[in-house]
Amino acid sequence: MYMSAIDSLYQHFLNYRTICTDTRSITKDCLFFALKGENFDANAFAAQALSNGAAYAIIDNPDYLNDDRCILVPDVLTALQDLARHHRSLMNIPVIGLTGSNGKTTTKELVNAVLSEKYKTFATKGNLNNHIGVPLSLLSIDNEIEIAVIEMGANHQKEIEFLCGIAQPTHGLITNIGMAHLDGFGGFEGVKKGKAELYTYLKNHHGTAFVNRNNLYLMEMTAVAGLDKVIYYGTGSGNTVSGSLLKTDPFLELSWTDKDGNHQTTTNLTGSYNFENILAAIGLGEFFNLSPEQINTGLSGYQPKNNRSQLTKTDRNTVICDFYNANPSSMTAALANINSLSASHKVAIIGDMFELGKESREQHRQVISEAEKTNVETLIFIGKDFYAAKEQHRGHFFLTPDEAKAFLEKESLSDQLILLKGSRGMALERLLPYL
Repeated sequence: MYMSAIDSLYQHFLNYRTICTDTRSITKDCLFFALKGENFDANAFAAQALSNGAAYAIIDNPDYLNDDRCILVPDVLTALQDLARHHRSLMNIPVIGLTGSNGKTTTKELVNAVLSEKYKTFATKGNLNNHIGVPLSLLSIDNEIEIAVIEMGANHQKEIEFLCGIAQPTHGLITNIGMAHLDGFGGFEGVKKGKAELYTYLKNHHGTAFVNRNNLYLMEMTAVAGLDKVIYYGTGSGNTVSGSLLKTDPFLELSWTDKDGNHQTTTNLTGSYNFENILAAIGLGEFFNLSPEQINTGLSGYQPKNNRSQLTKTDRNTVICDFYNANPSSMTAALANINSLSASHKVAIIGDMFELGKESREQHRQVISEAEKTNVETLIFIGKDFYAAKEQHRGHFFLTPDEAKAFLEKESLSDQLILLKGSRGMALERLLPYL
């Protein structure tokens, strides 16, 4: 069966709303999209998906067209993206596009926690924020949803532009601009240009941007894009929402001001770097007409998870689990945070930062220098880029987490405040049992 018209495929989607891309997670009456990977061709698993309960299998290799329930398309990934784009075009709801170098997922979850106090919301699950995850997220939105928050990640230019073309955001937020994915973006200026693609989309489609007035890079990008619908938040006057930190140890408390007056809220977040993420969520809540009480309830009820700024008590120590990802900007912020917290004894266990290209060794040396300036007594660096600088700096250096594991097992740390942070590929969660 060959189908090229997205309208025809969409009719199947209306009858079978669950999308699966992995035969290990097939559910009854789902649509199986046979996506190709670097080391596999899922077309080969179409028959298995159908036998496991899939209603249809969308394939792009005619060699596997051996069942009437197989739908042949020119390219499965393009079909998935086109289907999501079509589904999105039929929605008449606000879609908030969210990107940035650091804090995307935490901000997304904070915004969702706030807005869900008044609306039926959808927010990107986990880290489904790329060319596959964004379409899957959009296809999860049903007619009951009133506002959607779509996270968009990128590691090269034109990627945010492409994802905006699928998600079609009506509102948008860039959390910040930092030293992330420098290799793919071609340096820091490339990062700015790539993230600004969200602003360009909003400008061209009469969307509204939420901008941190304290961030000079974002202000510059706002001016370059020529945005005419902007909601500002920050610490000074002239913002729709302004705020100030009252307490940072161990959790953030803040006061904030909007058109209704002065308010105060508590959170379960650690790290002063999360202050701007909280203000962004307040700004969106205020824009969508939530009461101050609803906004505060959403903020205070949010519990960080997924190892992002997550304060965890083990049998022997308190651990700041922040090892979902890392780049020089977020690493510096995390070190500044543990430096500011009250504790008798502190340890920083830091893993290599990936995708920094030719700047990688220098960026790792700078992070070590920043760590040495803190009041952290024990510094542990893990990974080949950190290890390359071991002769010039103090601390314990290990090539792999397994080497560090043996050291931690021997040391048996106790009564310590520990920062555990590194890029996802370092898999530092393996060290938690030894802390």
